[in-house]
Amino acid sequence: MEPLKIALIGAGLIGQRHIDLIKANPACQLAGICDVDPRRQTAAAQVETRFYTDLEHLCQAEHPDGAIIATPNQFHTTGAEICARYSIPMLIEKPLAESISQAKRIVEITATTGVPVLVGHHRRHNPLVQKAREVVQGGDIGQLVSVSIMWLLRKPDDYFELGQWRAEPSGGGPILINLIHDIDNLRYICGDIEQIFAYSSSAARGFAVEDTVTLSFRFKHGAIGSGVVSDAVPAPWSYELTSGESSAYPHYGEQNCYIFAGTKGSLTFPQLRVWLYLPEQPPGWYHPLTQYQIEVDRIDPLLAQLDHFLAVIRGEASPLVSAQDGLQTLVTTLAVRESAQRNVPINL
Repeated sequence: MEPLKIALIGAGLIGQRHIDLIKANPACQLAGICDVDPRRQTAAAQVETRFYTDLEHLCQAEHPDGAIIATPNQFHTTGAEICARYSIPMLIEKPLAESISQAKRIVEITATTGVPVLVGHHRRHNPLVQKAREVVQGGDIGQLVSVSIMWLLRKPDDYFELGQWRAEPSGGGPILINLIHDIDNLRYICGDIEQIFAYSSSAARGFAVEDTVTLSFRFKHGAIGSGVVSDAVPAPWSYELTSGESSAYPHYGEQNCYIFAGTKGSLTFPQLRVWLYLPEQPPGWYHPLTQYQIEVDRIDPLLAQLDHFLAVIRGEASPLVSAQDGLQTLVTTLAVRESAQRNVPINL
């Protein structure tokens, strides 16, 4: 098969990562870069592809088979509308859009035009997450009773100095930047959340946006859960630092960030260790628990996501994370902030 032509819309930090992935994959090729910042032309020159500041011009000139939208969130909807007009399947980075109304517009575009949209919640492509879903939904630990999550680490000061928006409520803070990933993981592994109650604080950093959050939540099937989130504490208990997914972070593989507890056993994540009583033992605290380790092959989920996107373009697969899925993750995540601001539980 001829390599699929992929256009990149937005050549910022994550856009650069997509460039590298496309260039390394023989099943696709870069069909131009579009960015409103003319300084990004340097990135296009480095990879010997054409540069555009107008997306319609790129679509007309290059006729791409697919497009990756990696612009700032507020421009996702405009990019989606243009790509849909030219029947170009899209991979849209998370979150799907900057607001619920804009995300709903993208869902509407998908439904009306039939142009497929894959949302970039790339962790669903991680075999660790997929195995956890299999264990929880397959009944290996029985009926799910509760879930506990931690996202605790220390972001460096220059993280905020280099991107001042990260300290502003409009798009910064660990709820929208980081917790959204964990919310999507929970929805994928356990099912939809129906109610959330949260507290937030900005006392550690003193920014206008939160630095610490606690939350309680209830799934539609009845299980309940809790979580604590902070980007201001030296700690190893976060997805980034425990999963080993990215070499950009230190890896504390002996630690966990999630615990799934069921009526027959419990599962730690990302260690994927199951704790339970042997069948011949009467269950109860007087008897010792046994444990077993689940092994999975480790792959870069961004690589797997690109392969999946190419399959979506070819009509061989439906999007693992649809526009509707991306909308529901955004709605659930924004409910955390709304609950903390209003000091009330939010029903979804």
